[in-house]
Amino acid sequence: MVSVAQAIERLGALAAEPPLARLAIAFRAAGHELALVGGPVRDAFLGRPITDFDLTTDARPERTLEIVGPLAATTWDVGREFGTIGALVDGERVEITTYRADAYDGATRKPVVAFGEDLDGDLRRRDFTVNAMALRLPDLVLVDPHGGLDDLLGGVLDTPSDPEVSFGDDPLRMMRAARFVAQLGFRVSDRVENAMSALATTLEIVSAERIADELAKLLRAADPVDGVRLLVETGLADLVLPEVPALRLETDEHAHHKDVYEHSLTVLRQAIELENARDLPGAPDLVLRLAALLHDIGKPATKRVEGRTVSFHHHDVVGAKLAAKRLRALRFDNGTIASVSRLIELHLRFFGYSDQPWTDSAVRRYVRDAGEELQRLHILTRADVTTRNRRKAERLEFAYDDLEARIAEIAAAEDLAAVRPDLDGGDIMRILGLKPGPEVGAAYRFLLDLRLDEGALGPEEAERRLQAWWAARAG
Repeated sequence: MVSVAQAIERLGALAAEPPLARLAIAFRAAGHELALVGGPVRDAFLGRPITDFDLTTDARPERTLEIVGPLAATTWDVGREFGTIGALVDGERVEITTYRADAYDGATRKPVVAFGEDLDGDLRRRDFTVNAMALRLPDLVLVDPHGGLDDLLGGVLDTPSDPEVSFGDDPLRMMRAARFVAQLGFRVSDRVENAMSALATTLEIVSAERIADELAKLLRAADPVDGVRLLVETGLADLVLPEVPALRLETDEHAHHKDVYEHSLTVLRQAIELENARDLPGAPDLVLRLAALLHDIGKPATKRVEGRTVSFHHHDVVGAKLAAKRLRALRFDNGTIASVSRLIELHLRFFGYSDQPWTDSAVRRYVRDAGEELQRLHILTRADVTTRNRRKAERLEFAYDDLEARIAEIAAAEDLAAVRPDLDGGDIMRILGLKPGPEVGAAYRFLLDLRLDEGALGPEEAERRLQAWWAARAG
């Protein structure tokens, strides 16, 4: 947090420069109000980077276009039916929205829009008090009718109106509350949390795409764990990611095992720490974070209790299928679904070798099976170690250090990322006199296994082995 004076000074400096200064003058000359609103004002007080210029006005969308048009390199409809016009002014993207008073009808997935008449009314309909502050331009007057600044200072998320009314207008705001908990490190007020629990099922009217977008923003936060907890504790996760609350497995007095839900949250947090430490491109990595959160969702379906022993055999395979099904339902893209599912399927592979030396063949297969997900798999596997037994944790860490060193060593001698047999399909058909078909595929897989087990053989030796395999098969 910065002081009020510092925040106003920061906002004033922004308002004095294009594009805000030019826009403020133009709207005033046209007889209309203009104010910077929501996220930029909030972030000025939090000392966070201000990356968006969200503005609000009493001008209707058509009038906004008339005022902005002469100043803009280009304009576009962000959502004219919702009162929002986008523009590129002095190289900056701005969005200008007419004062609104919208609401959902409780049955459809789209808001019914009614334009408002004044700034205070517009702020009343916004999601949270910390986002219901505005700075009038060009006068630099802070407008905070709902105590947003006090809530910022207290680290509290509350709604300008009754939360039941606010969430009834737009149930997605409940997801947004969890996202802001994750992004800002705030807590929700008691009345907001109670309303989220009471109205959780109303999220069903919101499209899967909008829910997935909020979930992705939550998971990309610096520390999303508290946001995930809020989803679970209020029952929202039962609709969004029911596999996560299902991880809270019962522990009986005979079959002691760690809480898989808490373990998964720890893995998520540790994966983020490793992601940051390794400074990987594409961070924050949504695929990695989804895989970390969901990596054990196959456990409830595979839980078996025998005496004092609890097992979850094949939970990796089951979990991969469950994750793919859930992410498809949320309308995630195919690439994300495939990558998350693959990571979950492979997340136990290392532990099968952790107590024995890795052969060159095993290393090649590990790299081959991971493919483009290898770096993520390194992080997920390391993050999956949450034991409090320091000796065991250190042993596993050293074992994975050794594996990564082996991968680097073999990769220096071989192109592990593109391991292929010494002979291709055309060679196989020529040597064996075959036409395209299943037998060519079987021969290719035989040669690939040889390549993985023994490394590069060379075309002559590969042909000799292929003919011997074919003769034995025919015999």
